[in-house]
Amino acid sequence: MAYNRENLLKRIIEVQDIVLEYKKKDVPQIRIFEKYIKPGYHISYSTFNEWLTIPAKAQLKQLQAEQERKAEIEKLQLDLFEI
Repeated sequence: MAYNRENLLKRIIEVQDIVLEYKKKDVPQIRIFEKYIKPGYHISYSTFNEWLTIPAKAQLKQLQAEQERKAEIEKLQLDLFEI
């Protein structure tokens, strides 16, 4: 289990990148899972298939943008109290 959403999305992106790399070499998806994903990520085949359907890069980008906005707002609020 990932510690937070950002870490989960990063793991999903890693898995998706591995799959894309080996799909270019015409390796079947089940073999990619058995040989490269299962030993390193300790997830089930159904979770693996779920992860491949998630638009993780877009979600991570959106999450990071939200975190940046929150940090800016917090900084502005702190600046108000320093006056």
